[in-house]
Amino acid sequence: MPKHGKKYQEARERIDREKQIPLSEAVGLVKEVSSAKFDETVEISAKLGVDPRHAEQMVRGSVVLPNGIGKEERVVAFAKGEKVAEAKEAGAEYVGADDLAEKIQGGWMEFDRVVATPDVMSVVGKLGRLLGPRGMMPNPKSGTVSFDVGRMVREIKAGKVEYRVDKAGIIHAPVGKVSFEEKALSENISAVVDALVRAKPAASKGVYFKGLTISSTMGPGVKVDHQSLLAALK
Repeated sequence: MPKHGKKYQEARERIDREKQIPLSEAVGLVKEVSSAKFDETVEISAKLGVDPRHAEQMVRGSVVLPNGIGKEERVVAFAKGEKVAEAKEAGAEYVGADDLAEKIQGGWMEFDRVVATPDVMSVVGKLGRLLGPRGMMPNPKSGTVSFDVGRMVREIKAGKVEYRVDKAGIIHAPVGKVSFEEKALSENISAVVDALVRAKPAASKGVYFKGLTISSTMGPGVKVDHQSLLAALK
């Protein structure tokens, strides 16, 4: 097992790892035990009652956080024709098709997110080995492939995050920064949880939402009373 530093151990000692606490209290505790010299990202880990080995139980999508993620996302858009101007007006840092693909194949990776219109996906497909491992490959299910390219770019700029269940049935997603006010972080977390509830696959049986933990980049996890949160979202 990896060894943690003194600050992490001190923070861990202040947290009851078995106790689930209300969301607002959990957010406050995560902020309180944060000790890094940089503005840490706050992330949620949600345990879902699904088996992602079965396609019909895959949980994947996106949600626009009401208070953003605290980071300026650099967006590139694959588009052509009139959609080029639309993407640029929405704030995309770079827009193109074959020329953009060549630029990326040449080693240029100075961007955070990628969107595309359906008519240029044949071009984007050639970049699968480069974009796929980085989680940047455009996909209709994550809301990054559409002819409404302007909307896609604006949503990302406004704080849109993507989520996808991993092999263990867990969703990991950033929900803001430690510097955010508690209310802003709580609202962002509630937005993601609400999106996950709405994304429940019809094939999922039994308990769907099994647990929720929040943590900062360098801090230990804090368990949230997800039952009370789910009840409040109904």
